[in-house]
Amino acid sequence: MKKIEWRERKTSLGNAIIIGAVMAVLGVFVGMNWDTWYNNFAPYLGFTNRKTSDMDWTPLNEVYNQLSVTFNGTIDKNKIIDGAKKGLVEALEDPYTLYMTADETKEFYDDLHGNVGSGIGVEVGVRDGYVRVLRTLPDNPARRAGILAGDILFKVDGEEVWSLSADEVATKIRGETGSKVTVTVVRDGKEYSYEMTREVINNVSAYVEYDGTTAIIHVTRFDEDTGKKVQTMAQEFLKRDIRKVILDLRNNGGGYVSAAADLLSLWLDNQTVVMQKSLHYGNTETKSSSGKAILRNTKTVVLVNGSTASAAEIVAGALQDYGIAQIVGEKTYGKGVVQGLYDLSDGGTLKSTIAEWYSPKERSINKTGVTPDIEVERSYEDINSMRDPQLDKAKEL
Repeated sequence: MKKIEWRERKTSLGNAIIIGAVMAVLGVFVGMNWDTWYNNFAPYLGFTNRKTSDMDWTPLNEVYNQLSVTFNGTIDKNKIIDGAKKGLVEALEDPYTLYMTADETKEFYDDLHGNVGSGIGVEVGVRDGYVRVLRTLPDNPARRAGILAGDILFKVDGEEVWSLSADEVATKIRGETGSKVTVTVVRDGKEYSYEMTREVINNVSAYVEYDGTTAIIHVTRFDEDTGKKVQTMAQEFLKRDIRKVILDLRNNGGGYVSAAADLLSLWLDNQTVVMQKSLHYGNTETKSSSGKAILRNTKTVVLVNGSTASAAEIVAGALQDYGIAQIVGEKTYGKGVVQGLYDLSDGGTLKSTIAEWYSPKERSINKTGVTPDIEVERSYEDINSMRDPQLDKAKEL
């Protein structure tokens, strides 16, 4: 058996006193700032942020208790709770922070990933204070019926929807394959109603078209894998001797920032894509990948319009900041904030604004948008007549 040799270790009393004092001060500092430290580092450790509630919910209980003994009807407790959650979030008056029920969560993710099911083939968005048709998709019910870009969506199956959000209107239009839906629109002050049969809509996030030595990349949203899909497409450009790329981000409402970073890696090599500043999470920056910038020296033009938002604006803003691409079209939407998605125990989701983002040159586009280098309008008449002056300009450059 091997004998263990013990040796006496000598420690300076002075050093021990100093170390003890430092540890005591450090302990007090960490203790006093524990909530801030925990909230900043918890997300990176896989924990949930915590904050001791200082809210007194007695007034809310008072309202419910009064309703329970006075309301002349049946009270659905689940609906009451969902309503309270929505009211709590809406009180923040932030249009991007919201509570979604379990059903709404499913619809949200389906829409984000293009699983829109069956519908009539329209893209909708808020313009001039109304939910309007931005464009109709080729060979789909809406275009065949005669619905036009610019039409205000007024009713769905007789129910007025003009005051709802674009997402809410889109949800009402969707339904089972083969089912009927009647959509009433307002055009030039007159109402027009169209009965249509819903069809399965093919809604890819990205596709490419070729015009000689020019590749036109259409990106309609940023799924988790959209950036990687476009990277695969770009490999084909090398074989085709592509000399110019037009990146079409019009009507792209955004999606995953990570997908935008993947896309930008075609032009940026390990460079800052976007910076985020947050009250609770501190300041961070996202960089592009290394060694994938195969389009860096390829002439690039980016198309944008008033419905280009969020992650799509990150792409346009970064390429503009670095002087890699010319931006053509109309000023973008101006959504310069980031949302986090948090699963809740009831199957719902909290979508919370967690940070404001800035371009690589620290430009904030929130509520202001990205201003094109070359401004070109495309009217609803242009869209309905299949004219595209913005794309035409991009091809000229």
